[in-house]
Order: sequence, then C-alpha cells, then structure tokens
Amino acid sequence: MRILAAFVIAAMALPAFAQSTAHPKPKDLQVVDDVPPPPRVEAGKPLPEPVVTTRKVGDDTVQEYRIGGKLYQQKVQPANGPAYYLIDEKGEGRFSRVDGPDVKLSVPMWVVLTW
Repeated sequence: MRILAAFVIAAMALPAFAQSTAHPKPKDLQVVDDVPPPPRVEAGKPLPEPVVTTRKVGDDTVQEYRIGGKLYQQKVQPANGPAYYLIDEKGEGRFSRVDGPDVKLSVPMWVVLTW
C-alpha cells in the first residue's frame, strides 16, 4: 500500500516538475532597437537577378548562382552523365546534392513476415 501511495504522489508531482524545467526563464534580456527591417518588395519593382558564373573544373562545367555576392546554388554538368545541383538550403555554406526537380523517393521495401 505504501508503494502505491508513493507511486501516486510521484505521478502527481511529475507534470509540475516537468513544466518548471522544460522552459527556463530567460535572464538579462535587452531590447534591440537598431536592427533595420528587411527591405520591402514593391509591386512592379523587379526582384534582384542572380549572377551566374560558368567555370570548368576538369571535364565538368559548373554554373554558380549568386545573389548579393552570396553563393546559394551550383549546377554541375559532368562530361559524362546527367547534371545535378548543389543547393545551400539554409544559407550556412553547406551544400546538399539534388539530382533534379522530379527526384522520386525510393523507400526500400522488404517482406518481413508472410503466412
């Protein structure tokens, strides 16, 4: 009976403990007023065009796409084979390979159990 009572008390106290530790309260926050707002996009005003630079790397042709001087995409055309893209999705300088716009997700499927 004592074990059951201890278990019930612990179960009732667990949500309150989890809530108090899940979101610690921030300390020393300051309001920053000097951050400029992002530039507005106005109707009829053209968006910035990417600057495309083409270069040869060995037998491969690489097209680099930049906006505002920042590299965000590369198209690689190998001498033999289809083209693929290297895209910086988060703007961190880490490029991931994309083989084309209609890449199919290939999920492996094995028969585990039959009867």
